[in-house]
Amino acid sequence: MVFSHLVFISVFLPVVFLLYQWMPGIRWKNILLLAASLLFYAYGEPVYVFLMIASAFFHYLCAKGIEKSVAYRKVILAAVIIVNLGLLCVFKYAAFLVGLWNQGTGLVVPVPAVALPVGISFFTFQAMSYVMDVYFGETAAQKRFSHILLYISLFPQLIAGPIVKYHDIEQEITERRANAQDVAEGIRRFIVGLGKKTLLANYMAVIADTLFAAPIGQIHVLSAWLGAISYLFQIYFDFSGYSDMAIGLGRMFGFHFKENFRYPYAADSIRDFWRRWHISLSGWFREYLYIPLGGNRLGKRRTVINKFIVFACTGIWHGANVTFLFWGLFHGFFLMIEEYLPFFQRKASGWRSVARHVYVLFVVLIGFVFFRADTMTHGVCWILKMFAGWSFGAAEMRLLLSLLTPVHLTALLAAALGSVPPRLTEKTPWVKKASYPLTLLLLVLCMMNLAGGTYNPFIYFRF
Repeated sequence: MVFSHLVFISVFLPVVFLLYQWMPGIRWKNILLLAASLLFYAYGEPVYVFLMIASAFFHYLCAKGIEKSVAYRKVILAAVIIVNLGLLCVFKYAAFLVGLWNQGTGLVVPVPAVALPVGISFFTFQAMSYVMDVYFGETAAQKRFSHILLYISLFPQLIAGPIVKYHDIEQEITERRANAQDVAEGIRRFIVGLGKKTLLANYMAVIADTLFAAPIGQIHVLSAWLGAISYLFQIYFDFSGYSDMAIGLGRMFGFHFKENFRYPYAADSIRDFWRRWHISLSGWFREYLYIPLGGNRLGKRRTVINKFIVFACTGIWHGANVTFLFWGLFHGFFLMIEEYLPFFQRKASGWRSVARHVYVLFVVLIGFVFFRADTMTHGVCWILKMFAGWSFGAAEMRLLLSLLTPVHLTALLAAALGSVPPRLTEKTPWVKKASYPLTLLLLVLCMMNLAGGTYNPFIYFRF
């Protein structure tokens, strides 16, 4: 079940929300949310829901063990890291690693056909962060298993994040209130995210998926740039839209999740981009990998090495493909450049600011081409088409023109405008007053769009 399906919007969410309001106290509200969250996950993963419950119980016991046993706390933490990395290797990377082994050795080892549990990277990282926070003294081990299970399985952020740290919502698990203002703001935030997903990301997906699936011989410079730009917008509005929906749902039930995106395409450096893009993931790697490696405390050379390690892991986290690893190292390379060039060491203005924004968009766009490509060869060929694909045959032009419909062009324009910070904000009185009626109109448009059965994929479900 996903947030942009009519079953969720029309049945699951209203029923759970109304029952939640009817529950007499926080204990019963938590029981309802826990049951609803397990049902939400079991709707799409009826078997792997038991894996998630077992994972939560394992981390619950390990956190208690770390708190009680001074002698074995490092051993327990090591076991947590090994078990979680082992789980990810089995489910996400086993087939990939066996394939590489077969190619390298010439052997024919059977490739394991293991289905990937939805959201395993997200709930695994959340569980690991809880145990590591207990180890480093950031939080106390929770005595009630039901609270840990609720934290890990909470349906607003279960499948595709954001990655929520336990200490950020620890108090809200036992003490929270959602007044009328919270509920209204939560609903509005959910609808804005739904609009991003259904009215922008989905239309961008039609263009990007059609072009990237076409034979490379049918792609020329114009369609290559159109496909790359469409995917640039698709992945942003797909994931930021999902994050908005998760944050809005959390607020409806009294939880306050941190922001996960802050207009990353307005960044003026790759370092700034990663302060704005998928903030919960970059924050996780910074706190639990970059800083333990030494961060920037051991000199510039070690800082660069640490960043390369972090971004290699960021790429690998996204999936079992060389293209993801390259994408991570690609960003790490430009972060290294920014460490050494004076041009990026001070705040820019005027033409320097414009140049830095153009640089970021170019680097991110090229990186996402490889992120989207099926293979490195596909990615390289696509980049070549972007700069040297000057063959405009009839078939190639028909493919391009078939995608330049008024709806798609309108969506492209709206995506471009919506990816930068607005000049008018809710601090402007009339904007605040107009936001709720406009949100209702947006909901109507989204429901009409969903009722029409339009293309509705979610990129981050495979991660």
